[in-house]
Amino acid sequence: MRSPHRLLLLAAASAAVLVAAAPALAQSQVQPSDPWAQATSDIPADANVRFGVLPNGMQYAVLRNATPPGQASFRLRIDAGSLMENEDQLGLAHFMEHMAFNGTTNIPENELLRILERLGLAFGADTNASTGFDQTVYMLELPRTNDETVDASLRIMREQVSEALMAPDAVDAERGVIEGEERTRNTPGLRVAKASFGLLAPGQRLANRFPIGDLEIIRNAPRERFVEFYEAYYRPERATFVAVGDFDVDQMEAKIRGAFESWEPKAANGPEPDLGTIAQRGPETRILVEPGIGSSVQVNWIRPPDLDADSVAERREGLVRGLGLAVLNRRLGELARGDNPPFLGASASAGDALDSLQIGTLSASFNPGGLNKALETIEQEQRRLVQFGVTDAELQREITDTRTGLQNAVTAAATRSTPALANGLVGAANAETVFTAPATNLELFNATVEGLTPAQVDAAVRPVFEGQGPVVLVTTPAPIDGGEAAVTAALEASRRTVVTARAADAALEWPYTSFGTPGRPAQRTEIADLGVTRVDFPNGVRLFVKPTEFRDNQILVNVRTGIGELAQPVDRVTSMAFANTVMGPGGTGKLTVDQLTRVLSGKTYSVNAGITDDAFTLGGATRPEDLLLEMQALTAYLVDPGLRAAPFELARSQHPQTLEQLAATPGGVLGRDLGGLMSSGDKRQTTPTAEEVAAMSLEEIRKGVMDGRAHGPIDVVVVGDVTVDAAIESVASTFGALPDRGAQQQPTAAAAQRRFPATGGETIQLKHSGPAEQALGFVAWPTTDSIGDRTETRQLSLLSAVVQLRLNEEVREKLGIAYSPGASSSASSVFPDYGFLFMAAETRPENLETLFGAFDAITASLRDTPISDDELLRAKAPVVESLRRNQADNGYWVSQLAAVGRDPQALDEIRSNLADLEAVTPADIQRLAREYLTPDHAWRLAVTSSQPAATPAQ
Repeated sequence: MRSPHRLLLLAAASAAVLVAAAPALAQSQVQPSDPWAQATSDIPADANVRFGVLPNGMQYAVLRNATPPGQASFRLRIDAGSLMENEDQLGLAHFMEHMAFNGTTNIPENELLRILERLGLAFGADTNASTGFDQTVYMLELPRTNDETVDASLRIMREQVSEALMAPDAVDAERGVIEGEERTRNTPGLRVAKASFGLLAPGQRLANRFPIGDLEIIRNAPRERFVEFYEAYYRPERATFVAVGDFDVDQMEAKIRGAFESWEPKAANGPEPDLGTIAQRGPETRILVEPGIGSSVQVNWIRPPDLDADSVAERREGLVRGLGLAVLNRRLGELARGDNPPFLGASASAGDALDSLQIGTLSASFNPGGLNKALETIEQEQRRLVQFGVTDAELQREITDTRTGLQNAVTAAATRSTPALANGLVGAANAETVFTAPATNLELFNATVEGLTPAQVDAAVRPVFEGQGPVVLVTTPAPIDGGEAAVTAALEASRRTVVTARAADAALEWPYTSFGTPGRPAQRTEIADLGVTRVDFPNGVRLFVKPTEFRDNQILVNVRTGIGELAQPVDRVTSMAFANTVMGPGGTGKLTVDQLTRVLSGKTYSVNAGITDDAFTLGGATRPEDLLLEMQALTAYLVDPGLRAAPFELARSQHPQTLEQLAATPGGVLGRDLGGLMSSGDKRQTTPTAEEVAAMSLEEIRKGVMDGRAHGPIDVVVVGDVTVDAAIESVASTFGALPDRGAQQQPTAAAAQRRFPATGGETIQLKHSGPAEQALGFVAWPTTDSIGDRTETRQLSLLSAVVQLRLNEEVREKLGIAYSPGASSSASSVFPDYGFLFMAAETRPENLETLFGAFDAITASLRDTPISDDELLRAKAPVVESLRRNQADNGYWVSQLAAVGRDPQALDEIRSNLADLEAVTPADIQRLAREYLTPDHAWRLAVTSSQPAATPAQ
């Protein structure tokens, strides 16, 4: 079955992925019997991957990759998903995925996860699985590639796909977990997605095969139906094993063969599903009213699916079409970022939906009342592109940017991410496409665009907006005046509007090349054990550089200055709550964001700007050859920010709709209100109301940002593929050239404090507007901060990991009342004595008392009885291994070094991190539980629906 790896439609605008080639490229030398796509394609596969097929038909792919070092990613794909289900099996493909973790012939129920936890794999983060329409994938992230870890992981994955017991009592116990997952995922967005598939693919299997399935079947299906599906589709010729990581390929291949060669099917192969045929249809309009959903409109054109095999010609067609769509998407993006925008955002795409149909789509999101403007704008921009075509300047820009991305991928090929590579190989197997090397992608791209003309791009993009339909779909939280007839009339009126060619963009130059006389370092200090160099400039700039070999061609930069939200009042909402909406999207004083991307086309840079508890931040990613440009861009954002009205007004207009969406789910309400509640009403943590946002002013933001960032030392952290001298040079002429920064601003006494709410009282009650069966329980305990010595907060993180194990076992598995209960510990590095540990889970409202009882029982058991060495190992090993993994990543070091300028003690805390975690004992866990997790310190919250409960069926 040739179909996309993801459930979403493929976006043909992703030109960096949809690469093409010239027919002159040599065909890959693979045996014709090989089921891998390159066997019959004129596109060569990545030569570093060892592709193979076992005698029983199972495919495998093995690739050595040492990023991160000493680790590996395993994926086991089964070529079966919800599309393969019979009418009496709806939901069993997904249910079967759960049962593969619930006992096998040689691994008792509950022991499977415990084996992996002892090896350092956390459930969810490192041990997981997913079920889609057309595949099921089991995933393991191995923290080590020693024999013990590899052999155990292979044994478990083999048992999952060939030896699942599906004991009747285990099936019954898991029904509540699946029902909880359905309840958690039953959001306005999912309900609209189901309705959308029904509209776009009526009568086709795709329309009624969402993986979550039918609740009645989930509640009542007998074991025999599970066995029938399992034996029909869990079979070697439907399996693909992927191993990527830091190991010897020969040895790994031998281990895979040893684990899976003896696997034999137990029943006849399951049939391929009849996907149905596209219904004949003309123009059609449908409105879906779903409270809590954002307002949007789609215009869809439907054609038969493209079932051609992956080839040079196929990729060329997709690439050229994608370049045209990229031009249209850039135009739509510029409209969304302009003054008085016609929509919140818009896009155009084209792709296949699971071998069922091709869809060309124009879409836009808008604020309530903005439908007509959004619809006519996307319709006319699409027609403008088709009628007048892309300009050569636009085409060259997309070619340049795409080529730059592909060139960067070639340079960084040796240090690609292991999990990403594993996922890419699974995706290629699922889509039956060739997994190509970055160098091949670049070669294919260059061959495709050589001599490419705008007329060729125009011809390729035009069919996207042809076919059956158009089928117009409007999603809205409230009825549309005039209904579907009014929407159809608006579209017809827009079509009668004459469009003209787009005006050419004015030429631009990069204006930020000089910030004054370059600074000369006043002091240089080597922190040898951490591989960090500190450089102090006379004007108050502190530079921290850590050259690494983690990722070729990647440099990360972080900049901090000022005191951030510490300068804001605690008793009222200010406009600074919306500062993030303009600091980045506003561009610079001389250039808008769109002008920046135009003038810097072909460069690798990024800028993100924000405000935290104690600083204004800037950050970005670049490559060695563009490091100076990255520093120039960041400095420009600091001293000449473009705090423009357009992004502020756009965000402000969207806020009421955002609040309605948050109100529609228990998790949304928790996210909306928890910050203010957990900080005793600190307005800096409170989500503003619609009225408060309406009263905000851009002038207040401009003053707050400029004043807040004008003074105080600047800390610049540079980590990655960089030399110390190059980092010094880039900072000397940018941040180092600025005037003296002066002393750091100091917060008021009130602003420097944050208080946990009073504990031991009644449960706080909140309401959401979604289905009555959705509820959420939350309990938190105050703990401590992470200022200075972080030993105790690290111990608390392991306490929360132990709590998570107990939640999985008690709430999810034994009680079966919640799909994804969670626990976490947080400790402030800014506010003294402020931190907390919490537990939370979504469940049915009638189960809240049971849920809170389980929370209490877990904490009581932790206070009363020391945990076992094994339980501590299962909690500790994944946390320790996650930290080891993070320490081999540039992002970890950027975040860790960000605080060193203000807190030199942070260096010692970096050094002690692993040792602190490894030293935790069962006695430490019990001591912390006794000190913090006491009933009188608990703060409780429940979120239930404002909707009436459904009347039971008679």
